[in-house]
Amino acid sequence: MIWHALRLSLLVGFIATILIGLVGTAFGYLLARRSFRGKDVLDAFLTLPMILPPTVTGYYLILLLGRRGLLGEPLYALTGWTVTFTWVGAVVAATVVALPLMVKSARAAIESVNAEYEIASRIMGRSERETFIRVTLPLAARGLLAGMVLSFARAFGEFGATLMLAGNIPGRTQTMPLAIYEAVASGEDERAMWLALILTFISITVVYLTSRLSRPGKSA
Repeated sequence: MIWHALRLSLLVGFIATILIGLVGTAFGYLLARRSFRGKDVLDAFLTLPMILPPTVTGYYLILLLGRRGLLGEPLYALTGWTVTFTWVGAVVAATVVALPLMVKSARAAIESVNAEYEIASRIMGRSERETFIRVTLPLAARGLLAGMVLSFARAFGEFGATLMLAGNIPGRTQTMPLAIYEAVASGEDERAMWLALILTFISITVVYLTSRLSRPGKSA
């Protein structure tokens, strides 16, 4: 049972981190390099999952993706499938809750890149996309990677929103934090201890890697 929860947590964490890396970097670039009306509103909206209690975020996800939700109802009508009470729901919950960390990290990393390098690249005839891939991305890579590592840790340890959207079904949607909760509630102290120790070890490893990546001029 422990390994079921561990495997699912790792799967959810890795998939969520890939999604977070792509979406978070895009939003980070938009906030760092663009000026537009509503920029502060967008930034505040993207930050909300970091501030709101995870259960509130999970509730909003149910309103959006639940079987009777804004998007979930037409999806269920078309396919007969719903995001709720599936491992996909756990991925969605983890992605939404951890995304603000990546957006903040990506924005800071991209803002730290000297804009003159990007301007020089554009003068040399490269498109904005080529400039981002060949200039901005390599220079901001360390900060982006640190953001992804932190986001993985947050996604891996997500509890409240996952419980709301995916439920706590052993072998299907039960991640490590949910397994710890169930073990404590059922009085399985030894199982809870081992789950907590594994989660703590992984979290310490992530914090260490993030610290190493955050040091300029040193590799992890």
